[in-house]
Amino acid sequence: MAPTLRRNAATALRLSIVLVIATAAPMFASLRVCAEIATTAVTDAKSEYEKKLAEFNAAWQQYEGVAQPYWTSIEEKRALRRAKRLNGEPIVVDDYVLIQPPAYTGPPRPVNPFPEPERPSEVVEVPTVPDFLKSALEQFQFTPIRPKSEIEYKKAYAKVAAAAGLTRDQAVRVYAFEAGGNGKYDVQAGLEYERPNAHAISTALGYNQLLNTNSVELMAEQGDKFLAILNTRAAKLKGGAKAALETKIAVVRRMIEFSRSVADEWTLHEQIANTPRGLAVHAMNLDLDVGPLLQTQKLLDSVIVARKKGYPHALAAAELEMMNLTGDGSGFDMISMPAAMRKQVPTSNFFQRKGYEANSVASRNNTAAKLIAATDAKMDKESKLPGAKDLAAAF
Repeated sequence: MAPTLRRNAATALRLSIVLVIATAAPMFASLRVCAEIATTAVTDAKSEYEKKLAEFNAAWQQYEGVAQPYWTSIEEKRALRRAKRLNGEPIVVDDYVLIQPPAYTGPPRPVNPFPEPERPSEVVEVPTVPDFLKSALEQFQFTPIRPKSEIEYKKAYAKVAAAAGLTRDQAVRVYAFEAGGNGKYDVQAGLEYERPNAHAISTALGYNQLLNTNSVELMAEQGDKFLAILNTRAAKLKGGAKAALETKIAVVRRMIEFSRSVADEWTLHEQIANTPRGLAVHAMNLDLDVGPLLQTQKLLDSVIVARKKGYPHALAAAELEMMNLTGDGSGFDMISMPAAMRKQVPTSNFFQRKGYEANSVASRNNTAAKLIAATDAKMDKESKLPGAKDLAAAF
């Protein structure tokens, strides 16, 4: 390249560089301004969040100052009633807390606009029917014999329930309440209805929504009764049917031994119920022979408790459901009150704090009378659905 051309090219290059710098300078200045604005916005957002968080914490602390003593008084009154019952003393309205629990009315907890990165953690999913069946096969080399149709299971359940002394009204209306009036024998809590993104919210399973802990506890406490019923059935069979039931009886016997491997306490049963072998026991709710026994016994235990405590008449379905819902102790506490007292006593008296705060039905229907009436109303509605009608016809 000639010297003149080289000089011209170098000059052109320098001019281009100057032009680029001159053009870019405003852009860089603009970026600096944007960065400063962003920094100010972040600072302002953090300051606003911290201000709102302080307001929330102050309001929540004030609320807890009232809520904690309230729930302590609930526990104290409950212990008092328990002691009076043991001593044969009458329960009066003043043995209950008669004011409603305090409600939090302060500002909501603010959302952190710049949350700390969460550490990866394992999401614990609620086990479902496939998990129960998998555990039964792996732990006990057994697969429950499932019904050919829903009607077949309903007939088996109705036969067992009627033989145990449950009335059609009790069985059908509790089924309507617990399983939505159309639930199948393998319905699980959270999966009652077909909807996008549905997921199990607990292990509650079947017509009466037994938890896996219920299944283990029933096996531990009533296993001998179940074996006697199954052996009586086996004695009437022949050939392959007899052999199959005897194989099942052997499995049930092993499950009973497992369920009795800890003391007869709910917390201990809960621990082993969440093991693979405990989930296998829960799978027996799906079995055509054993499932109806478990589902029936859950309600029958409440009937027996009420009878032993001297309840003067047969439990109405809604009363039975109160015992099923809140536990036999709290449920009996509620239903044993006279009608006039039920109208005065808040439902908070029959729940633990966490359970009450998570149960919008109990807090909305905030007296014993209202909760029982709401339960009856739902039973009335759900009993009109096809599943409930089929169960009623099976009795």
